[in-house]
Amino acid sequence: MLYFFILGDVLGAGVYVLVGQIAAESGGAVWVPLGVALCLALLTASSYAELATKYPRAGGASHYATLAYGPFAGFLAGFCMLAAGIVSVAALARGFGGDYLAVFVSLPVALVAVVFLAALALLNARGISESTRANVVATVIEVGGLLLVAGLGAWVVLRGDGDLSALTRLGTPEHGPAAAVLSGSVLAFYSFVGFETSVNVAEETRDPRRSYPRALFGALATAGLVYAVVGVAAGAAVDTKTLAESSGPLLEVVEAAGGVPPWLFGAVALVAVANGALLTGIMSSRLAYGMARDGLLPGVLTKVLPGRRTPWAAIAATTALSLLLAVTGDVATLASTLVLLLLVVFFTVNTAVLVLRRDEVPHGHFRTPTTVAVLGALSCVVLATQIEREVWTRGLLVLAVGALLGVLAAVRRRRRRSG
Repeated sequence: MLYFFILGDVLGAGVYVLVGQIAAESGGAVWVPLGVALCLALLTASSYAELATKYPRAGGASHYATLAYGPFAGFLAGFCMLAAGIVSVAALARGFGGDYLAVFVSLPVALVAVVFLAALALLNARGISESTRANVVATVIEVGGLLLVAGLGAWVVLRGDGDLSALTRLGTPEHGPAAAVLSGSVLAFYSFVGFETSVNVAEETRDPRRSYPRALFGALATAGLVYAVVGVAAGAAVDTKTLAESSGPLLEVVEAAGGVPPWLFGAVALVAVANGALLTGIMSSRLAYGMARDGLLPGVLTKVLPGRRTPWAAIAATTALSLLLAVTGDVATLASTLVLLLLVVFFTVNTAVLVLRRDEVPHGHFRTPTTVAVLGALSCVVLATQIEREVWTRGLLVLAVGALLGVLAAVRRRRRRSG
């Protein structure tokens, strides 16, 4: 069950929206940056496996950063996770208003984002049980859509209309092969995020030391295989230029293959995008509520609906911020901003593993090799160097706000202790 929980969290909307953007950065060999991103994700996942089995309790990166570096670092890690969730929902809102929706109706992306985010907020506010039931159905649909793309891509190649040579083309007029792979890997990394939230349920397994690493690595490997197959299918079946210019890249594969109505796959893709945004929106609003309850964010965010007990104020605040980002940024920029924020979190986790080695616990746990933790931290630095200046400007602004709120929270905590 833990394996499927992680797999459902990782296999999501990112690949539906970003394959074209990855092709624009890397060329036709889309599968290469997807494979590199998987390897980099596995490095950080290994650190999470050690910490989740060593400290099997909810809290995730914020808890580990607090143990290793103190409450300020813990707050900053939690704030980056919250900001990343808000940015992710904004990126998916823009993705929802792209070519997949255009199969049915052509509307301004900003208008679609407003309606889409309002609908998600209402479902989120209605209750967690309704949201999770919708997630189960949506996950089955979105995985089926990815397998359909793989099959249709193979059909295009077998009938002689594909271009297998595109699968070895790395590089663009702006980037050589090495730079193209790294640049594409930043976007591809977005498709693998989600595994980090699984640490919050590790304590609910019967034997976390044994089951969590197996479920984590197994789910990431499965997602990587599916993504690689989808990347090969898209790269071989559709011209790279067409793929790069489309906001619904996998729909291009369906149209190239024929036999499947574009509206049917468009509906599948829209379900996948909506499901990813719903899950992330739930996480963001609950995280904002929890931080406010702990006195780390304004207390108004703790307000809940009287009957359903859902955090309506946190839902409204996170939705409003996602809407602001959705109408002011594009999908690629928002995805890169998300990755930058998570790289800060992942760097903290990879280094926290080494710092906490001096903390002995009475039970056995998974232990990642020191080299792997160091490589995980270095991979975060390398990926961060590939992020554009505009994205860094946004990211540094978010980090500055987080640092300011962290200082204010520390002052309030000190005053309470003095009182």
